[in-house]
Amino acid sequence: MESLGWLIVHGIGTCAYAASGAFVALQAKYRIIGVFILGLTTSFGGSVIRNTVIGVPVTRLWDRQTLLLVLCTLAVLCILSTKWIRHWKKWGIFFDSIGLASFSLQGALYAEQYAHHLGTTVMAALFTGIGGGVIRDVLALRKPVALREEVHAILTVLVGLLVFIGGRGFAQPIPLLTTLFVVVVIRLIVVRYRERLWTKLHLRQ
Repeated sequence: MESLGWLIVHGIGTCAYAASGAFVALQAKYRIIGVFILGLTTSFGGSVIRNTVIGVPVTRLWDRQTLLLVLCTLAVLCILSTKWIRHWKKWGIFFDSIGLASFSLQGALYAEQYAHHLGTTVMAALFTGIGGGVIRDVLALRKPVALREEVHAILTVLVGLLVFIGGRGFAQPIPLLTTLFVVVVIRLIVVRYRERLWTKLHLRQ
């Protein structure tokens, strides 16, 4: 039976990455079908890569609850798209940060269920955390954010290490949500600092 911590992280990550994919599709001026395709691939892409790498059947991903959660999230965003599209960059970074944190946690916990091995846990966190975002950006015809920002890989690797060290005790709501919050804050701070740095450099030129 899945733990409460796992269910919380899974739900947060699924909605966040679905929203992230939808915002990228809206920014790319895709139609409704594009919003749904990017939302689905962002939510499931990393998990497909992870399962393939660690040798777990991909069919285990397609449970009705997760798919329904993604579709409901995307449907709501399609209805609100005319109001939210003005703030796509701010919201896109926010949801992408939540998805990165929660999916890397989810990937590491998933790997721990099959083998308590450092390499497997870290790689599962990495692929689950950034895989869906890479596929999303490729479909949107832009350079993948995860391949341009080192912080993505660093944070997912750190999450994998924490889960490996914490073992089964890490799968509780408090350590999971604390880690989720810290990773999101670090990523947002890095993005904000980088934007200010580029602005200063541009003004000097």
